[in-house]
Amino acid sequence: MNRFSHIDLRVNSLEQALPFYERLLPALGFTRAYHSADWNVFAGEGELPSVPYFAITEDAAHRPCANLVGFWANDREEVDRIAALVREAGGKLSDGPRLFPISPTYYAVYFEDPCGNKYEVVHRLN
Repeated sequence: MNRFSHIDLRVNSLEQALPFYERLLPALGFTRAYHSADWNVFAGEGELPSVPYFAITEDAAHRPCANLVGFWANDREEVDRIAALVREAGGKLSDGPRLFPISPTYYAVYFEDPCGNKYEVVHRLN
């Protein structure tokens, strides 16, 4: 059993962040599952509640920290596509896409959403 359940993601501006996530999360295999005045939920493949999901809500007092959420990519081309999408959707690239000395095949991009939350998309062979 994959024990990962969900991410309760806080953003300090839903107006800035939601358009970004509406582009990013589908590119990573998540679909819009539920939206209300308080929560915007994107689910992984399958049906809630038995699949991983992102639950996004606004918290005006939220401040990003050094925590980082990482995603696997199928290949380097997908890493490059996500990097381009991040730029187009208003995110900020922090590093990459490029090879990192974590392992000989660790190809990744690090980025932030419009509110400063940190992410990584990586492809590696080992």
